[in-house]
Amino acid sequence: MIAVQVIVGGLLLGAIYALFSSGLTLIWGMMNFINFAHGEFVMLGMYAALLVVVWLGGGPVTFGAAAAGALFALGAVIYLSLVRHVLRGPMLAQILSTFGLALLLRYAAFWWFSANYVSLPGNALSGTIAIGGIFIPVAQLVAGVAAIVLTLLLQLLLTRTLIGSALLAVAEDPGAAMLMGIRPDRIQALAWGLSAGSAGVAGALLATAYPWSPSVGETFGLIAFVVVAFGGFGSVLGSLYAGLIIGLIQAASAFWLGAIYKDVVVYALFVALLWLRPQGLMGKA
Repeated sequence: MIAVQVIVGGLLLGAIYALFSSGLTLIWGMMNFINFAHGEFVMLGMYAALLVVVWLGGGPVTFGAAAAGALFALGAVIYLSLVRHVLRGPMLAQILSTFGLALLLRYAAFWWFSANYVSLPGNALSGTIAIGGIFIPVAQLVAGVAAIVLTLLLQLLLTRTLIGSALLAVAEDPGAAMLMGIRPDRIQALAWGLSAGSAGVAGALLATAYPWSPSVGETFGLIAFVVVAFGGFGSVLGSLYAGLIIGLIQAASAFWLGAIYKDVVVYALFVALLWLRPQGLMGKA
């Protein structure tokens, strides 16, 4: 029974990994652009949730929507003010620009919130429930299920809507898309908004179950890159499967080997997979 509880906990955590990684894979697959500040978007989503709870007394739906909206706006602004300019430059300029952005956001959070770990005050998601003899924190259950639903909705947006068609058209050929009346700048700003928004709501979901500090973005950013490469560049469903697998491996490794080894096992398997299948689980060869 303990093993089942470990598996369930790992899958729920992996679902949140998948949600914030799907935003990274969207940018990577659409623009071939590496965003090193993606983990900081997750961190800002956690603090956005905290501010809504402390200042407004909002519940999970309120702070989840606020984190998604605030990070969507931030992502669009970052694209319009920074990314679209460095896209014309060499790859090194793209890498250094988002790396510098990550440091800016991280140390701004240190200045504003301090380096202390914080957590959300008690809310409607506090407590634990028993399902078939398995005890699961309510916050972890709701966060995991919501993350799966939101990731699938993002996949539907990309594959079943006109907005998704426009995003894919710009990713395939911006020049041809412009001839069809699509404005690449607007679509790419939307993509950055969706990417940051998904990271923000994932951060709000994580905040319901785990304490954090401004440095947590570095950890989540690294996990996001592993999930995206594991699942296949540009594949949202690949990120979902990879996130669930990585969450499961982390939980099992922490339980049977010790918490200190959980990341070692994940990265070792990750390197082995890339050696055998460099395109990831669902990426194109």
